[in-house]
Amino acid sequence: MILWLIVPGRGSLVSSASPSYKGHRYPVEIISHCVWLYFRFPLSFREVEELMFERGVLVSYETVRRWCLKFGQGYANSLRRRRPRPGDTWHLDEVFIKINGEQEYLWRAGDQDGMVLDVLVQNRRDKAAARRFFRRLMKTTAMVPRVVVTDRLRSYGAAHRQVMPLVEHRSPKGLNNRAENSHQPT
Repeated sequence: MILWLIVPGRGSLVSSASPSYKGHRYPVEIISHCVWLYFRFPLSFREVEELMFERGVLVSYETVRRWCLKFGQGYANSLRRRRPRPGDTWHLDEVFIKINGEQEYLWRAGDQDGMVLDVLVQNRRDKAAARRFFRRLMKTTAMVPRVVVTDRLRSYGAAHRQVMPLVEHRSPKGLNNRAENSHQPT
């Protein structure tokens, strides 16, 4: 069976091959809606079951779990592809946190629009840790920024010169408030 997806920006339907829905009691639309609900929103299987019950569809949470195992990866991949691209200005910062009584460093990166690009917990705050964070960040976003904005931690400058020397690096006081404010909910 072919699953039809509407691709934003193109205005047309694009087909993508999917696992077979043959032998399932429910129509493709119900299965796809349940799996989409689970992966798109922070819902449990039981909450998806309740939402579907409110729509008049009686499906158990265990059935939703099995659908998510079978069809979930394809839906998750399509949602990930449709996620907006990050901006070209990245704000990086680290904060001290305690995990099981041990002091760790939470490294976070966000773009100019406030979208969180990546989060990494490390036990060090040196050049190697900053370099690891830069490399991981470029790998997960699959792009190189135009500008990197950090605080005045010298590890950022040293790692920046090694990993992405052609990218502009800014670190004046107060310019990294976007990254500092993103730590508040954490």
